Amino acid sequence: MKLLSSLLFLGLLLALSFGAPAQDVAEPESTQSALPDRCLGLEFDAISPDEKGTTIFFKGGHLWKGYEGDAQLSTNVFKELDDVHGIGHVDAAFRMHNVENAGDHDHVYFFLDDKVFSYYNESLEDGYPKDIQEDFPGVPSHLDAAVECPQKECKTDSVLFFKGQDVHVYDIPTKTVKTKTWSHLPACTSALRWLEQYYCFHGHNFTRFHPVTGVVPEGYPKDARSYFMKCDNFGHGHGYRPPKCSEVKLDAITTDDAGKTYFFTGSVYMRLDTARDGLHAFPIARSWKELSSGLDAVFSFNDNMYMIKDDQVYIYKGGAHYTLIEGYPKTLQEELNIEGKVDAAFVCPSENTLYVIQGSSMKAVDLTATPRVSLQDTPLPLSNIDAAHCGSDGIKASVEPLYQASVEPLYQASVEPLHQASVEPLYQASVEPLHQASVEPLYQASVEPLYQASVEPLYQASVEPLYQASVEPLYQASVEPLYQASVEPLHQASVEPLYQASVEPLHQASGWDKASIYF
Repeated sequence: MKLLSSLLFLGLLLALSFGAPAQDVAEPESTQSALPDRCLGLEFDAISPDEKGTTIFFKGGHLWKGYEGDAQLSTNVFKELDDVHGIGHVDAAFRMHNVENAGDHDHVYFFLDDKVFSYYNESLEDGYPKDIQEDFPGVPSHLDAAVECPQKECKTDSVLFFKGQDVHVYDIPTKTVKTKTWSHLPACTSALRWLEQYYCFHGHNFTRFHPVTGVVPEGYPKDARSYFMKCDNFGHGHGYRPPKCSEVKLDAITTDDAGKTYFFTGSVYMRLDTARDGLHAFPIARSWKELSSGLDAVFSFNDNMYMIKDDQVYIYKGGAHYTLIEGYPKTLQEELNIEGKVDAAFVCPSENTLYVIQGSSMKAVDLTATPRVSLQDTPLPLSNIDAAHCGSDGIKASVEPLYQASVEPLYQASVEPLHQASVEPLYQASVEPLHQASVEPLYQASVEPLYQASVEPLYQASVEPLYQASVEPLYQASVEPLYQASVEPLHQASVEPLYQASVEPLHQASGWDKASIYF
């Protein structure tokens, strides 16, 4: 049940709510000032993920790690952030994205006035602080905000530096700067990249923007306390309740070429990064605007995402953001040369064969052929597979309702009552009284002196024969046959065939050396 458990762990993230500030309260000199409260509407000095993916919020001499919890002194985490080292607070911060330079990639940079500080694992690197111009020629001092922008999202690995309404785009490979003016965007006091989206924070609000054009979508600004921190009386999702394990039904699962796994259920999808930047749930229409809910199957192939809904196939080009390929959707017959309702579909890594599950049949389709060619049909004993996924650890199929309808009730209706109705009473009615009535008094009355001479022979001569003559036959005549006649046949007739009949066909048809079924 690992796959479903992963989904439900993600489902917990559907209950989202998040916030900001407070001014230090004057206290007696003998005590420390009260910690700031970001749920009161704080304007942050800087926001940046660290090398582990934890988002850090800075304000004055304090910081918050993650989206909930209290503030702490910045020097508790970054010991050089004090007046002695001349830092005290930060103007801007970002995490470097430069995979070509392993010695710089994922390092966190802080900016104060005309200086830059490079940290890794919460330690200031040798040689820092430096002048900003030394590390980032052409970038001005006294910055307001900064955010990294990887190649697929900004054409080249870049850093966006904000000062007033100006955005200085620093090209990492060429060390050149281009300056833009985005007067339509609020003056950012901090900025953050999260799940390929870019956010400008101003006051206690934030505005999403495109990192190349600066375009702001409708609906902004929004209150940061409802999204980026957990605060009482704030939140979003319109009262959405996290589903219970028994309520979740997976519609589709797939992993794209970048290693991100997507789980689709109802009108939402959840993304599990193989990196470290966490999980979140979004409406399907947020990333695939032509679709909203009711997906039948999803699979990835050649950096494209194939989405099947009813008899239509939508193909989206991968990248920083998915875009529908011109000419789509097309019918299942036209695109994949198949007809009928699709229950699940998957492609194994580095393979060109698509496996389509329809009821109790699994079809193999050659994705390199034009038009598509059906290779083989494999019968399956199941007809209620919701989703299937093929990865380096084998094939997994989600048939969660089957577990609730057969395996769980089987245990509750037969094994558990059988134990309570026969085994427990048998023990309480015969073995326990026998022990209390004969063995215990006899032992207490004779103790050590009589043990070797009387208790042991007496036990062998009376208690043991009594057990063999009454308790053991009673067990063999009633409990054991009852188990063999009811529980064992049920297991052999339903659970074992279910496992063998569903795992093996997937294993044989795909050629993968591992296959498993998850409920």
